[in-house]
Amino acid sequence: MRYIREILPKIIRYRLHRLSLISPGTPLNLTFSVTNACQSRCRTCSIWKLYRDNPSKRDEELSIDEIEKVFRSLGHIYIFNISGGEPFLRPDLPQIVRLACEHLTPAVVHIPTNALAADLVEQKALEILRIIHDIDPAIQLTLKPSLDHIGERHDDIRGVKGNFDKVIDLFHRLKALQTDFKNLHVELGTIISSWNVNDIEEISGFVAGLGPDSYRNEIAEQRSELFNREDPVTPGPEEYRKAVDIFLRQARSTKMDRLFFQRLNNAFRLVYYDLAVRIMKEERQVIPCYAGVSNAHMSPYGDIWPCCTLGYEMSMGNVRRYDYDFQALWTSLRADETREYIRQGNCHCPMANQAYSNILMNLPSILKAMISLFILP
Repeated sequence: MRYIREILPKIIRYRLHRLSLISPGTPLNLTFSVTNACQSRCRTCSIWKLYRDNPSKRDEELSIDEIEKVFRSLGHIYIFNISGGEPFLRPDLPQIVRLACEHLTPAVVHIPTNALAADLVEQKALEILRIIHDIDPAIQLTLKPSLDHIGERHDDIRGVKGNFDKVIDLFHRLKALQTDFKNLHVELGTIISSWNVNDIEEISGFVAGLGPDSYRNEIAEQRSELFNREDPVTPGPEEYRKAVDIFLRQARSTKMDRLFFQRLNNAFRLVYYDLAVRIMKEERQVIPCYAGVSNAHMSPYGDIWPCCTLGYEMSMGNVRRYDYDFQALWTSLRADETREYIRQGNCHCPMANQAYSNILMNLPSILKAMISLFILP
């Protein structure tokens, strides 16, 4: 109930902003790519090439002191997504989470991992859990190892031999931490790409046998952030529809067996799958997009984007040039121009993170989610 009271005024404000009646206010969701360093060599992403080709680029990442200044200026958000690269390669990741919990006061912290450094991930996850427990045990921490196929086929997509075994090992280690930390939510996530779209039933069946708290699936996209604009990573809409139908059946068959938080995630996911397929087929924003209003994305170097799909192509500015004052950047002319570009429907994408926020802003979509949450299939 507390979070409904907090989110509802934001939803109203965002809708009024879209009508040009009020300023956007602070975002609901912040994604922070803490580093572009990554040990994976994924077919779907070329972000790892950045530091391979430019080793000194890592020196340009925001320092912990700079991050604190930005967080202090931002204010309360609901979801804090950490991204990369591989987030756990950032040595001060636990300190970043501490600053987020102190200054952003999120309800949910979400961190994905490729699981290649399983010992490091387990160590830092435990440290993060203890930090959250000391600040506010009600904060939900979601950790998501990535699983794009089974066995060597996962390793082939991810470009590192032995990666699959490490994913499974880390998954079980993280699940074991739930004995002491009830606020830990352990997901598995699959990027649906040209290299696995026809094997989704096999992959999802395997995942169901592992018993994650939830299973997140997103379509591989050509994104500025991932330096893969020319790569054939995205499957066709019909192939994706067949994959989505499998997820829909599984989610509906198990939704009433899960805890409320898990069921709520599933309800939004069901609506998202339908939207994603429609966006791919119709090549337009099938519901209004609130990127740059409800959501913000910060690069490792302080660039603020409306979303990671537009990324470097449509940066709203850099926090260093605004003396780390997020609000000054967020209300700048350049930020407004970026929002207008999106509002005019000049872009469209099925990115899950933004789609969930868009669902919140769209009455028919939120009603579908609520029906899915409370009514049996």
